[in-house]
Amino acid sequence: MVRNSKQEYVIQWLIGIGDLVMLNLVFFAIYHQIDPFYTKVIIPKMREIVLLLNFCYFFAIYFVPMQLHYSVVYLDKIVQRSFSLVTFHIFLFAICLMFLDVSNFLATFLTIYYLASLLVFSLWRILVRLLVKTYRRRGYNAKNIIIVGAGKNGMELYKVIKNDLGYGFNVLGFFDDNTILKQVLPNYLGPLSKIEAFVARNDVDEIYCTIPGAKSDKISELMNFSEKNMIRFYIIPDFYRDIKKTMVLDMMDSVPLLTIRTEPLQSPYNRFLKRTFDIAFSVLVLVLVYPFLYLIAGILIKISSKGPILFKQKRTGLYGAEFECYKFRTMQMNEEADLLQAVKDDPRTTGIGSFLRKTNLDEFPQFINVLLGDMSVVGPRPHMLKHTEEYSRLIDKYMIRHLVKPGITGWAQITGYRGETRTLEQMEGRVKRDVWYLENWSFFLDLKIVVVTVLNMFRGETNAY
Repeated sequence: MVRNSKQEYVIQWLIGIGDLVMLNLVFFAIYHQIDPFYTKVIIPKMREIVLLLNFCYFFAIYFVPMQLHYSVVYLDKIVQRSFSLVTFHIFLFAICLMFLDVSNFLATFLTIYYLASLLVFSLWRILVRLLVKTYRRRGYNAKNIIIVGAGKNGMELYKVIKNDLGYGFNVLGFFDDNTILKQVLPNYLGPLSKIEAFVARNDVDEIYCTIPGAKSDKISELMNFSEKNMIRFYIIPDFYRDIKKTMVLDMMDSVPLLTIRTEPLQSPYNRFLKRTFDIAFSVLVLVLVYPFLYLIAGILIKISSKGPILFKQKRTGLYGAEFECYKFRTMQMNEEADLLQAVKDDPRTTGIGSFLRKTNLDEFPQFINVLLGDMSVVGPRPHMLKHTEEYSRLIDKYMIRHLVKPGITGWAQITGYRGETRTLEQMEGRVKRDVWYLENWSFFLDLKIVVVTVLNMFRGETNAY
C-alpha cells in the first residue's frame, strides 16, 4: 500500500512538472514567434513575469485539482478540466500583470497565449492520461483489491476490471460464503470469515463489497475493519443492476437520500451557459447562413412541388409541452405528415427534399425555434405527438427525455440513431442515449456533438431519408 501511494505521488508530481513545462514552452514559443511590438514590455521584466506565470499555476491547480491519476477519468472530462484550469490560470496571470503595469500592453499576447494554451494543454493532458493507462496495463502502479461477494455484481465488476487493465486494479480474488465457488473460481479465497486473516498476510489497498444489503451487519463489520486498517472500502449496491446510472447521495438533516439521476442542467449556471450558447449560435446561423439557404432551398422546393417552403408540425418539447417545429418542406403535401415518419424510398419525399434530409439542411429553420426558446441547439430530437403518445406507453423511461429541451441534433443522432426507427428496440436505443445525454451533459459534450454533426453533413448520412 505504501509503495503504491508513493507511486501515485510521483505520478502527480511528474504530471505537475509536465504541466509547467507545457505552459512555459507555449509562453516562450509565442514570445519568439509574435511580432516584437506586442512583447517589448516583457523584456525588462522577464524574470518577474515568468515567475508569476508559474506561481499562478499552483493557485489554479488548487481550485481545479488534478485527476489524471484517478482510476476512472473520461477524455471529455479531461478536456473540460483542462479548459477550466487554463482559463483560471490565465485569469490569475492577467490580474498579477496589472500590478506590474504591463497588462494593458499585453492584451494581444495574452489572448494568443490563452488560445494556444487551451489547445496544447488539452492535448498534453490527453497524452498523459493515455500514458498513465499504458503504464498501468503493464502492471505498474496497480492497486491490490479483493472483491467480497461472487454473485452477479461481483462477477460484473471483475469482468470490467479485466477488460481494461488501464484502470490500475489487480484483483487478488473473491471472498464468498458459498464454498461451492471454490470449484468454479480460480481465484476464490474463502468465506467472509477469512478476510481479516488474508488482509493481515497480504498487501490490500481496497475492498469492494458486493454482498446484498440484507447482510448489513456484515457490511458494517467489514467497513469498520477497513477503516482500522487504512483500507479504502467501496460498496456496490445490490439494486444497481436495475438502475444502471450514476447516483448521488444527498442529506436531509441526518437522513441520507440517494437520488437515481444526476441532472447537470438543473444548475442555473449550466442552464445559463447552454442558453447563452443557443442564442449566440442560432443568431450567427440565422444571420450568416439562413437567408441564403432559405432563398436557394425555397426556390428549389417551390419548383419541385406545390406548397409552402416551411413545414410546421406540432411536436413534444420541454416537460411534454407542445410547440410548432419548423423545417424546410421535403415532401409533397400529404395528409399523413403528422402520422407517418419518413421511410427509405418514401414516395412522398421530393428530389430536393431527399438532398436536404441527407445533409441535415432541412433542420436549419429550427434555429428559429432555438431563438424562441422552444428548442436547444443540442438535445433529444423532438418527436411527433403521435409518437410521444405511443412510445410513452411502450418504453418506461421514454418521458425522461423531455426533462431537457429538444435539440436540432443530439447524442443519439451522432451515435447511429438518426432517422427512421423501424422497431421498438431502435427507439429504446435512442431513448437510452437521450437519457445518457441528460445525465452527462457538459458544455464540451455539446460542442463535440455540434462538430460531429457538421462533419456528418459533409459526409452524408445513410439513415437520413
